[in-house]
Amino acid sequence: MRVCLDVSPAVHRRAGLGRYAQELSAALLEVDAENEYLIFFNRPRAARVEPPLHSLRRLTVAWSNKPWRMSALLAHFAGLSQDRLFPGVDLFHATDHLLPRFSRVRSVFTLHDLAFRLYPETHTALNRWFLNVMMPRFLQAADAVIAVSEHTKRDALRAYNLDEAKVRVIYEGVNPRFRPAPPEAVAVIRRKYGLPERFILSVGTIEPRKNLETALAAYRTLKEGGAAHRLVIAGKKGWLYRGFFRRLREEGLEGEVVFLGFVPDDDLPPLYGGADLFLFPSLYEGFGLPPLEAMACGAPVICSDSSSLPEVVGDAALLVPPLEVRAWAEALRRLLGDADLRADLQARGLARAREFSWARAARATVEVYQQVMAR
Repeated sequence: MRVCLDVSPAVHRRAGLGRYAQELSAALLEVDAENEYLIFFNRPRAARVEPPLHSLRRLTVAWSNKPWRMSALLAHFAGLSQDRLFPGVDLFHATDHLLPRFSRVRSVFTLHDLAFRLYPETHTALNRWFLNVMMPRFLQAADAVIAVSEHTKRDALRAYNLDEAKVRVIYEGVNPRFRPAPPEAVAVIRRKYGLPERFILSVGTIEPRKNLETALAAYRTLKEGGAAHRLVIAGKKGWLYRGFFRRLREEGLEGEVVFLGFVPDDDLPPLYGGADLFLFPSLYEGFGLPPLEAMACGAPVICSDSSSLPEVVGDAALLVPPLEVRAWAEALRRLLGDADLRADLQARGLARAREFSWARAARATVEVYQQVMAR
């Protein structure tokens, strides 16, 4: 079969969805020699296609995100097929929470999360409106749905009248490059980014759902207790980020927090490796890849006990209610002050991360394709 993968979030470098699209697509090329793959993305002039996807045949539309979304919306409501945009394609895999309307092309839809519905205040009004209107239509129209966690599957079944048989849980994976870095590689990253000798790390887009304001409040409490660590945040500004920087000023931490902005994937393993611990206070995650990647690099992890995160990290992290600042501060103090606990979490984390691979995810995804085409 000829499978078209939507890699729009990857070529436009959109954090979590982009990582999923890039890693899964690359793994599919590795494990599946029987089927033909091509890629689709919108806004080609702004796209950056990374290996190994750069060698694949491309289908594109010139529209930016809003016009492309509106074209899909109008096609679904008007009953107009968009098959003509995908000539020769047998199956389309939607990875970007957008599914064109098809009449003959089969489709698989990856559902990453329902944050727009469960935490509407963490999304912009226009994005929230579009997803609330279109998500039930996309999920019903798709021939199969891949949920990235059991938690995401349960959210979807509760929210929409879906046939449970069409939903398959396939976990994300950890790229083999995420592994403990040698000391010399960590030293290079320290010099490159001007990192302090001792630091707490958080990785993710600066947006309300990531709950970094709780991290700031807990960190201030830690500093008041005399801790010498700095807080380092790696991630670009997302939507609705101004509240975070307002809180940063209110907490008096403008000179204490180091912002790295977007960090290339190759720099992440030694960055994780240089941290004394990794902090992930997110309110809600469909899967939550950064804690798993931090574990794979040997960083002890503290993360929220919400949504899919306990399912992903298992017993290999300290789990804390996302909004309890005092509990976060205590977890930070406990882990920074207990070398044995850090070593235990490092060992558990390395073992846990080995349970997740993109090759395994790709093989399971091919099974879904085959089942869809066999119907």
